[in-house]
Amino acid sequence: MVHDGRRTSPRRITDLAEGEVFVFGSNASGAHGAGAALTAYERFGAVWGQGHGLQGRSYGIDTMSGWDALVADVREFLAFAREHPELTFLLTPVGTGIAGWDAAEVAPLFVDAPDNVLLPESFAPLLDR
Repeated sequence: MVHDGRRTSPRRITDLAEGEVFVFGSNASGAHGAGAALTAYERFGAVWGQGHGLQGRSYGIDTMSGWDALVADVREFLAFAREHPELTFLLTPVGTGIAGWDAAEVAPLFVDAPDNVLLPESFAPLLDR
């Protein structure tokens, strides 16, 4: 999909092309029991017990340990994405499910995301304002 000239990640991600990484919201303990975390665990190599960072063909962002932890993990993720321009990161709407954050709160954390990070459709219009 494309939104204002920027590609967005698919709403439902079931497969990855070569060089793509599934980015999901996690918890610090890495208990990937539901939602996108479960998908990451079952399909894309997320490691049970690892709450953040690169795991197989997925990347976890801790969305459950409070706002400061979320902000720090997003910063780490964006730095990682900048260091790996050969990869394309398909960002799910992290933090907006069980973590309970509103998309309007989380989306601005990705305002400076590099072009190899595809934002979810729900975040894109919030960053175009």
